[in-house]
Amino acid sequence: MMSTAATLVSAPASAPVRSAGRIRSIDALRGLVILLMLVDHAREFFFIHAQVSDPMDVEATSPALFFTRLSAHLCAPIFVALTGLGAWLYGNKQAQAGAGHAARSASGFLLKRGLFLVALELTVVGFAWSFSFTPQIIYLQVIWAIGLSMIALAALVHLPRPALIAVGLVIVLGHNLLDPIILAAGQPGHVLWAILHDRGFIDLPWGAQARTSYPLLPWIGVAALGYGIGPWFAGEQKARLRRLVLTGLGALALFIVLRAINLYGDPTPWAVQATPLQTVMSVLNLTKYPPSADFVLLTLGLGALILAGLERAPDRWVGLLAVFGGAPLFFYLIHLYGLHLLNLAALALFGANQGDGFGVPNVAWLWLLAAGVAVPCWYACRWFAGVKRRSPHAWMKYL
Repeated sequence: MMSTAATLVSAPASAPVRSAGRIRSIDALRGLVILLMLVDHAREFFFIHAQVSDPMDVEATSPALFFTRLSAHLCAPIFVALTGLGAWLYGNKQAQAGAGHAARSASGFLLKRGLFLVALELTVVGFAWSFSFTPQIIYLQVIWAIGLSMIALAALVHLPRPALIAVGLVIVLGHNLLDPIILAAGQPGHVLWAILHDRGFIDLPWGAQARTSYPLLPWIGVAALGYGIGPWFAGEQKARLRRLVLTGLGALALFIVLRAINLYGDPTPWAVQATPLQTVMSVLNLTKYPPSADFVLLTLGLGALILAGLERAPDRWVGLLAVFGGAPLFFYLIHLYGLHLLNLAALALFGANQGDGFGVPNVAWLWLLAAGVAVPCWYACRWFAGVKRRSPHAWMKYL
């Protein structure tokens, strides 16, 4: 790790970090995790017959499926952290242009876009998963969590930066102390607690239920930490790389310490298994809903190192990934609808081959399928980014 850190900090820069007002390494990191998300969502549509439980069952899950699912764990934490970082960059850009105070500009943007994302989750995104206008279960997933995190961050950005970072760290590292608190349906505070920390079902007035797939509280902390590192990206690149590498190594070191102690950091303790590989899987079997302290340390630690690496990566690869990351919400929508329609088309053409649905035979096929879907999505994202860049409409920035 230390030799890698030294290489990242000392290697010559390969390309300008900024392009068309955007930081390409950030877009590239967002694009990388978007592609991992695509693989995981291909699993949701085409591998439902071998569904992965949460937490993953080490004894029952094949290593290929386990590590495929594990790779997708990078997506939400990195994306939420980059949401916070993007808000700081937006506010700073507005301030430099004389369009208002940085925190006030960021707060207004966060509030409006957060509300927009919550509405999007309850309509367009929800329909993409179910293709039903009256689903019996409404899943409140990552777009919902990002939207509510942005709304919370809209208030937190007015704190002094050290206080904001402290709040983020306390939430991320300390929220597992709240794990013993469980409020059953019907108890006072159940709805609020299900939204904040205890993944569960909420009864709705018309007889349906809402499933809080992404309990909110830890994601607010992640977004706050992303906002807190914003000034690193307004300064000199070498200092930023050093901070990213040290932060990444520090997070991974703390993860190793907490996981080795095996007493705090994740509600699922690891245990020695029948084989060394299964023992490694047990160590890495971290709780995502809500994301445990260990989960966030591992994923954001890796994310910081990957981001540092992307600032030194060949310009061609950074550019390819940045196309996806430059239009993330657009990609999210088109890939969901594309996968769902593709699955329905396969079912109509070939019939059910896995129970009542159509599925691919193994994990390798999931990666091939995702690669095939990624190609047209790349061209679509490139087109949309151009449309968005040329548009005179202010509302386009929310997409």
